[in-house]
Amino acid sequence: MVRLTINGQAHDLDLPGGMPLLWVLRDRLGLTGTKFGCGIAACGACTVHLDGVAMRSCVLPVDSIGDQQVVTVEGLQGPDGAPHPVQAAWIAEQVPQCGYCQSGMVMAAAALLAEQPAPDDATIDAAITNLCRCGTYGRIRRAIHRAAAARAAPAGKG
Repeated sequence: MVRLTINGQAHDLDLPGGMPLLWVLRDRLGLTGTKFGCGIAACGACTVHLDGVAMRSCVLPVDSIGDQQVVTVEGLQGPDGAPHPVQAAWIAEQVPQCGYCQSGMVMAAAALLAEQPAPDDATIDAAITNLCRCGTYGRIRRAIHRAAAARAAPAGKG
């Protein structure tokens, strides 16, 4: 039996040892926002937060998580349940083209901004290693800058 806290909710699950978190999220809990892309932690479509750190869930065994908090794109929220600033910026900049990689991109960007509130282009490029086959990297960078600005704005001004 494994106890996981996902998006603030505790789950007691009977799982095989070493099962990747991605499959627990998608197949056992129905949280399908986290996507399967490559299965080798290269593309980032499966990115979630583990105690606030962006992690690739396709290679993360659930028995290694312990009591760390998991947040998926379904649990990412801004103040008072509003969209997270990154989600709002993604919409404003019309980032997605096909959209498949975007939940992982959003999670990676949110983790970046939590650690580095005002990243420059070089920092963004180094931190966002997720792959986008549609090539929307320019819009992704603009959205991250927009989200950073919104997070820095005084309440009511963002």
